[in-house]
Amino acid sequence: MRPVVQRASRARVSVDGRVTGEITTGLLILLGVGRDDTSAVATALAERIANLRIFEDDQRKMNCSLLDVKGRALVVSQFTLYGDARGQRRPSFVAAAAPEQAKMLYEEFAEALRRLGVTVATGVFGAMMSVKLVNEGPVTILLDSDKTF
Repeated sequence: MRPVVQRASRARVSVDGRVTGEITTGLLILLGVGRDDTSAVATALAERIANLRIFEDDQRKMNCSLLDVKGRALVVSQFTLYGDARGQRRPSFVAAAAPEQAKMLYEEFAEALRRLGVTVATGVFGAMMSVKLVNEGPVTILLDSDKTF
């Protein structure tokens, strides 16, 4: 899985002009699912992100996690995170999971966050979505379950 994690004061996702998910303080998580990902990967990544210390403490140091600040998460599926544009102009998406597998693992990831006590809002899997974000910091973290970066 490849999430892009952005610290947000506000974020919302809309489909056809209708808001499907919205948060205040928390994280916008754009989530790509790879063809080799599993339920165990989804669960482990949810725990890692919920405990990622990217919120400021009283001394303005990034020492607090999403759980510490009782923040929310907006999870938006984004298969293009598996786009490979090395040496070409049109990205290849062969490393992305098939839609059925991706949807299942996307939902499992969101549910794993909920089990940790995080309030989760989502987009609509497979839909053309518009995402609005107020990124605080700005803080943006790239993660990869295969730890390629």
